[in-house]
Amino acid sequence: MSNRGIYPKLIYLFSLLLTVLFVYTATSKLMHLDTFQTRLEQMPFISGYAHLISWSVPFLELVIAGLLWFPKFRTMAFFTSFILLGLFTTYIIIVLKFSDSIPCSCGGIISALGWRDHILFNTAFMLMSLLGIIWSNKHYNIQAHQNTT
Repeated sequence: MSNRGIYPKLIYLFSLLLTVLFVYTATSKLMHLDTFQTRLEQMPFISGYAHLISWSVPFLELVIAGLLWFPKFRTMAFFTSFILLGLFTTYIIIVLKFSDSIPCSCGGIISALGWRDHILFNTAFMLMSLLGIIWSNKHYNIQAHQNTT
């Protein structure tokens, strides 16, 4: 199998995994919106923005999940995924370093992860997003070259 053949498959796989992650987490947050907002209100540094975050984060996650399936917007969706996961991971690290405790605002299975595992989990999905950006651009450049020759 050539390298050109593997990139579209990996891009599809990463899109699928990120979609599952974002739809699952958004749905979980929206189904338990009161609990999610209450936990955000207990978190250091962002408690004043809990209401805004409780609605905007699940909405953004669903938008990203949808955009991952449109080739025209896929690179932007990978980029936005990378930023969102990066912001959350950075926040976790800062709070773990400078705060006594943080309540987990995650839902479902993900809430069972410890903070170290959560950081590793997010880092793995950030890596998928980064590779998705790189390979989407590479795939696009390969197709554009094939269409002009």
